[in-house]
Amino acid sequence: LTQNIAHELKTPVASIQGYLETILGNDDMSDETKKQFMQRCFAQSQRLTALLHDISTLNRMDDAPQETEFGEVDITQMVATIKSETALQLAEKDMAFNNLLPKDLAVKGNQSLLYSVFRNLVDNAIAYAGVGTTIILSAQKEGPMWHFIFKDNGVGVPREHLPRLFERFYRVDKARSRDTGGTGLGLSITRGIINGHGGTIKVYSESGKGTTFSVKIPLRQEKVEAEELETAKVNFRGAGVSGKGKKKRGKSLLKARNMEVSKS
Repeated sequence: LTQNIAHELKTPVASIQGYLETILGNDDMSDETKKQFMQRCFAQSQRLTALLHDISTLNRMDDAPQETEFGEVDITQMVATIKSETALQLAEKDMAFNNLLPKDLAVKGNQSLLYSVFRNLVDNAIAYAGVGTTIILSAQKEGPMWHFIFKDNGVGVPREHLPRLFERFYRVDKARSRDTGGTGLGLSITRGIINGHGGTIKVYSESGKGTTFSVKIPLRQEKVEAEELETAKVNFRGAGVSGKGKKKRGKSLLKARNMEVSKS
């Protein structure tokens, strides 16, 4: 991972350095050319910022998942905000975004991480679905889960790429991804966040037939906090439980805790 990060950082940094060296080394350069080079520097700096943000999110998920705060998240309102934030990009590509989520759809989760999930899916569609395409997001309740269907009618993804689509830094079209400012981390982050919420994400696609992401997120998060686990360990020692008996009782306590959560 460190080697991949170094490689990805090197490209925008080298581009910025090259443009600035050209400007500094040419006193007779016209103002128009200087402006073009500065605009390219700015574009590369935006890509670098996006890459650093994504790496920070990955580190947050990998190093301190227990510190993630969970609360009620209004997904309907969140997606409405994302639709508003991306309105200009959608208009530039003559794309439509149909948000068909039920009113006041909410789950238990982390606000900023779930925002990254839906923003990544929208950004991915804008970048790769194609001009004049349509995004549709719908959801229905399936037992203890909300099942979200995020689909577009764009160019699709060749089947041979689907098994690796969620890998870090994997790109179907490397040149096109870099041109659109993609970091190659968005879908990997999305899967990590969904897994961290006890959910699942799958992708279905064919060339020329669009792409569909199936995302399932639990209505509630049945998490056992670290403090509670430590308390259980103290109780085990105090009760003098050892060996297989300790393991069996531990499972019973955790099972009882999960039953309490599910009832609340």
